[in-house]
Amino acid sequence: MSEMEAAAETLQEMGWGVSIFGSARIRPDSKYYKLAEALGARLAKAGLTVIAGGGPGIMEAANKGAYEAGGHSVGLNISLPREPHNNHYQTHSLQFDYFYSRKATFVMHSAAYIALPGGFGTLDELFEVATLVQTRKMPAAPIILIGKEFWAGLFGWIRDQLLANGLISPGDIDLFLITDDLDEVLRHIDTHCADCFKRHEEPTLPIERENTPEPSTNSITP
Repeated sequence: MSEMEAAAETLQEMGWGVSIFGSARIRPDSKYYKLAEALGARLAKAGLTVIAGGGPGIMEAANKGAYEAGGHSVGLNISLPREPHNNHYQTHSLQFDYFYSRKATFVMHSAAYIALPGGFGTLDELFEVATLVQTRKMPAAPIILIGKEFWAGLFGWIRDQLLANGLISPGDIDLFLITDDLDEVLRHIDTHCADCFKRHEEPTLPIERENTPEPSTNSITP
């Protein structure tokens, strides 16, 4: 609870954010690192807080792009054997001992969720968000996957097995947008989030707080 309270204290002052998931093992010379870096910069220039895991790889790239663009770059850091050090591109650094509170923080203040290639941790975060939206435990939000080639096999299996066997509803697969085009990413977020920006809707917090300031209005049309 103390970890979520500290996160709420920090994030409530920043307006809407976008959570970015992806592997710590992606190297800086990867095309996906470069895409994540460019994505972080574009989100920051659009006035959105970038929220990443604070480690290396895709997380570092997203934080770096936002940091160097002069935006809010949040790292949700957790100590792991493969990630002994936090990346250095964070304007706001939050430390976690528990995966539960870290995952709750990803969804407490985000208008959209973006996953780039990653392993079990990325899949865990991605399907946690999808489950919360599917079951209406949190408001509908864009869930975007960058890397058509990478994600194609997984979503072929989802169609052929989960959907074909009635294990998900026909509309559930439409929760996701899969693309390699950052312009499409920004348009998709703007289209789906413009109304809540205009209505000044409160970001979803895992705990109730008094005297929460009204979030800033954003528009991210490229």
